[in-house]
Order: sequence, then C-alpha cells, then structure tokens
Amino acid sequence: MSKLPALVVEGLSYTYGQKKALDQVSFEVEAGQCTLLLGPNGAGKSTLFSLVTHLYDSRDGHIRIAGHDIKTHPCQALASLGVVFQQPTLDLDLSVLQNLRYHTALHGMSRKESAQRIQEELERQGMLERSGEKVRQLNGGHRRRVEIARALLHRPRLLLLDEPTVGLDVPSRKAMVDHVHALTRTTDIAVLWATHLIDEIHTKDRLIVLHAGRIRAAGTVPDVLETTRTGSIGEAFEQLTLREGT
Repeated sequence: MSKLPALVVEGLSYTYGQKKALDQVSFEVEAGQCTLLLGPNGAGKSTLFSLVTHLYDSRDGHIRIAGHDIKTHPCQALASLGVVFQQPTLDLDLSVLQNLRYHTALHGMSRKESAQRIQEELERQGMLERSGEKVRQLNGGHRRRVEIARALLHRPRLLLLDEPTVGLDVPSRKAMVDHVHALTRTTDIAVLWATHLIDEIHTKDRLIVLHAGRIRAAGTVPDVLETTRTGSIGEAFEQLTLREGT
C-alpha cells in the first residue's frame, strides 16, 4: 500500500480585498521529496505558506497534510507539519537547549523522550556541543540549524521552509541547502522550500514556479526546461515570470 502524499493542495484561491493572491493553485509533495516553490517577491509564496500553516483560512480549495484536511482536522494536520519561517522565531535570551525543550513541552513529550529527540536532532545539525549557548551568541547559519532541529523534534511528515537562507552569507547558505537535501535522502520527510534564488535548486528537485498567484510550471528540472524550451533554470524562470496576467 502506497503512502499518502505529505501535502496535497487542490484548487486553492485567496484574495486580499479585490486582489487575487492565489488563483486555483494545485500540487502535491511526496514523502522523501524536496520541492522548491520558486517565485519572485509578491508571487504568492508567503500567502500559500500562511494557508498551509493555517494562519489564514480560505473558502476556496483544500489542503491535506499527511491525509488530514486542514479545515476539518486542523490539529492532526498541523501535528504532521514542521515550519521554519522567514523571520527568526527563537528566543535570543534562552539557550539552544531551552528553546528546544520549550517546543517539546508544547508537543506534550515526556522529559526522557524530549532529551532523546533533542540530542538526535542537535547531532544531526552538528550543534550538540553548542546546546548550552544562548541563541544570541550564534551566527545566522547556526541559528537556522537550531530552527530546523526544532521543526523536526516532533517528527513531522512535512517540513516547510520559507526563504530560510535570507540574510545568510554564501558559505552558510550553501551549507543549509546541502543539509536540507541530505535530509530528504536519509529520511522520509517531504520538504517544501519557498525561494526566489535559483542556485538553491538541485537537479533532482521538483519545481513549482509560482507567479502572480498562479502556477506557471511544475515538474522536475528537466521537465521545466523541456516545457519552456530553455537551457537553464535561470532562463526558464525569466521566461515564466514575464507572463504576468496570462
């Protein structure tokens, strides 16, 4: 029996007053798959993430996380979701360990389970030796690693990353891109990564190009290049995002 997709989005639309931010958006993200949601600023990426995380609600369309409809079973759906927001959300005056313990307490984990999972995730992120340091002592790349560790503590089926490399230097950005891709190879987690940076894409990724609230192309990197008849993702992205209003 095949596993349910980690995320199913069907016919999703959303408006701000008279402005349509999303228009009939549909796609799926499978387990063990890294999907890049690629679009320029204002494309609708943040609105989509706000709907998937249930910060916003839409009358039009459906969102299912690990088979749970977010409208009818929000607790079950969100329990299968880990999120790293674009804006940092760690408490700077708490240690790494204190930030993570707070998260496990919110998920009702026992002290023993909490300690085990925190150790596992910090080891995975290469941050175990810095668990006692205050977050404000860490650089941007290490803070992001802590946020990813926190998002994975409750073992979600789906990890959402909303422009997670904003503000990082080039080596830190590359390290994070490589690390997240390694996660999908070594675990069964699905990743939906919102970005406007084409150098964050690996050749085996699935792409969703979003522009002006609509999906302009979706598929593997070769699929998108074939559809657009271009030789690079940069060329394809430029072509697809010039089609405003079509």
